[in-house]
Amino acid sequence: MSSTFFGLSIAGTGLNAFKASVETTTNNISNVNTKGYSKQVVNLKSGPAIRTFQKYGNAGTGVVAESVTQNRDQYFDEKYWNNNAQYGLYDKKLYYMQQIEDYYKDSATVPGFTRIYTKMFNALDAVGSNAGDTSARNEFLSDARELTGYFNNISNELSELQTTVNDEIKTTVDQVNSIAQKIALMNRQINIIEVEGGHANELRDERALLVDELSKILPVQIKEAKVTNSNFPDMYTGATNYSVTVNGKSLVDTFEYNQLTTVTRANVYNQSDAEGLYDVAWADTGELLNMNSKTMTGSLKAMFEVRDGNNEENLKGHVIGATSGTITINYPNNTDPLQMNLPVQGYVTVNNTQYPYDGFSVNYDKNGKIESYTFELQNRTLDLDEANEIQGNILYVGSTIDFKGIPYYQNQMNAFLRSFAKSFNDIEEEAQDANGDPAGAVFVAYDSFAGKEATFSEEKADSALPRTYRFTNRENEKNPLSDAYYRLTAQNVNVARKLSDPNYFGTTKYIKNGNTQTDNGIEASDIVLRLQKLQSQTKLFRNSGGSDFLEVIYSDMTVDAQECSVFAENYKSIANAIDTQRKSVSGVDEDEEALDLVKFQNAYNLSSKAISVLNQMYDRLITQTGV
Repeated sequence: MSSTFFGLSIAGTGLNAFKASVETTTNNISNVNTKGYSKQVVNLKSGPAIRTFQKYGNAGTGVVAESVTQNRDQYFDEKYWNNNAQYGLYDKKLYYMQQIEDYYKDSATVPGFTRIYTKMFNALDAVGSNAGDTSARNEFLSDARELTGYFNNISNELSELQTTVNDEIKTTVDQVNSIAQKIALMNRQINIIEVEGGHANELRDERALLVDELSKILPVQIKEAKVTNSNFPDMYTGATNYSVTVNGKSLVDTFEYNQLTTVTRANVYNQSDAEGLYDVAWADTGELLNMNSKTMTGSLKAMFEVRDGNNEENLKGHVIGATSGTITINYPNNTDPLQMNLPVQGYVTVNNTQYPYDGFSVNYDKNGKIESYTFELQNRTLDLDEANEIQGNILYVGSTIDFKGIPYYQNQMNAFLRSFAKSFNDIEEEAQDANGDPAGAVFVAYDSFAGKEATFSEEKADSALPRTYRFTNRENEKNPLSDAYYRLTAQNVNVARKLSDPNYFGTTKYIKNGNTQTDNGIEASDIVLRLQKLQSQTKLFRNSGGSDFLEVIYSDMTVDAQECSVFAENYKSIANAIDTQRKSVSGVDEDEEALDLVKFQNAYNLSSKAISVLNQMYDRLITQTGV
């Protein structure tokens, strides 16, 4: 038989349960604008029935507030995290592509390539009209310096941007490590609470926010598994194993976490790369994080693509010979000496093994095209077995990145300038200056290693084909054929110093018959007429005239920036849609909470009313019933 006052006990459970429900609803309302907060609910269940030993059998014992848990759907979380990595990839690439676009802008307030280039050739026209006028020559040479200064400036800005991206890579790696550490600490705190029977709702929300942040940087895979009693597999201990993996490698394993670290490259991968670029590796093993993996996404990959992207135009070829100190390749993907973009010192990779080199030679065929490359290994010798093993395999220099990043645009400028400078210089070197002497190159490069102005005379003089050029920056070899156009880049191109005197600029052909020189006169301008054709008539760059350079570059840039913009917007829209779905489950809705508040209030009032009714019953029983 149940107790006389059993009804009060039942009503009391209702008061407790609905008081907890009202408090939980109040907590939801208070956090309606809290980022990452998930709606919490009181899980109610009926109390265990008891035997009453009456004909009606068992009697209910009221309601029990079993737990307060959060509404969260792991399915929507995983969809959001996967999409967030894609959004992070394109959003970050768009951010940097817009900066690169700004560098090439051409306007009346900030003159760019087209205006400067046109202005220079207009000044050249003036020289052609009055070749003997020193001021006209000065005007042209001044505009030529403005053109080289333009390329110097763009190259330096791209180099600075590359350094900025590199610094952000290091900062982002530190951010990943910090997030991983926080997740591991939260896993411990969550397990401490939940092993004791509680539910760490707020901590779980904070952990999910951290994963939201991490998923934009790297593609993450999350797995949470319940820990059971080893002696009783069906008994849940309350603890969980929570892991975060990146490309199959564990970043967080419950209470433990692995750190990433940045490793400075000993050599650059592309000719115009900034020094001190980082790779990312796992701190425990030193294994590099493969940023070129097809499954790698996120803002960190975007930074690598912008910083290292060469549109897969790095040098590749088949190994045809290997000795203890050299590796030779033929059938290279680049046979044009004006488009060489490999660094003097760098890495070649064969069979996933990197070999550092500190010099290389290019071998020309009879048509002036590059037939083969020979790399001089640095502090590395190959034994016979290793040399035989790499025969016939593909060798590539640096890294292969399928994106038009900073190295790509540096290489494009280098290729244009070499073609333009060589075409201009070849014509000008046929001229005589105002003093009647042979004129020299106009566009040159300052070779910082050799410590001199490279005028390319050696390449021009050695006309016998086939021929070989060798490049190295070894300290004991100060000037090994440094005059080849390979040395000329957007960063070091300049007008020859001797042209500070405009009389050294030639406008007419130098003709010498035996020991007699034919003088066409200082006013002659037949050379200028040939130079004028370089403005647009001569194919100088990607089968286009020189004046089309900016248009060609902009077409690359616009397509890539537009692609990044479209994908970033698409993934942002998808993220918003998934987040809306996620919030439909876990979000706090003010109207819904207001209804719950009224509902639980009414339930609480009804439990209070039940106590009032029972109070009247007990009053009649105890005080008004005589015995």
